[in-house]
Amino acid sequence: MGKVVMYSSVSVDGFIADANDQPGPLFDWLTSGDVPLDDSGVLNVSQVSYDYTRAYWDQIAVTIAGRRVFDLTDGWDGKPPGGVDHVVVVTHRPPPEGWDPEAPFHFVNTIEAAATKAQQLAGDRLVEVAAGDVGGQMLAAGLVDEVRMDVVPVAFGSGKPYFGSVSTQHLLDNPEVLQGNRVLHLRYQVQH
Repeated sequence: MGKVVMYSSVSVDGFIADANDQPGPLFDWLTSGDVPLDDSGVLNVSQVSYDYTRAYWDQIAVTIAGRRVFDLTDGWDGKPPGGVDHVVVVTHRPPPEGWDPEAPFHFVNTIEAAATKAQQLAGDRLVEVAAGDVGGQMLAAGLVDEVRMDVVPVAFGSGKPYFGSVSTQHLLDNPEVLQGNRVLHLRYQVQH
């Protein structure tokens, strides 16, 4: 089975979006360098961020996200983001009307079903879990192996918390830390 990694860019005060679900400057680091991160011509980062992020992205087979993220992104137009092979959406609602059943998206109604489906699809590759409510629920259930944060130098004051509504303590190992341009890359192993 592949490792399960909870991930997002995050403000220094712990938010992945503001109160209106807007990321503000959280992704500015992805356009603040001179090294192309992909073939889009849009994403350019520092060399440190490229080495860290590209290696991570290349390992991800499946992303798990909640219905809120799915709806906010319009389901990525049926194409998984960042070259990921599949997306598993945790939701109690059916796929949107007119949704292409051939799109590599899988709709499940529990975090446990999401973890099982994602592991089946990923094999030995990484499963990424979007931070926020679904990621926090999976961490609380002991289904996350690693926490990655790209910490951006902005304070939101309020918004959508990185760990969602997690209300219990979870210990993480010492962080691995890399500094990019306008971002601090943190990586923690979860203590089980």
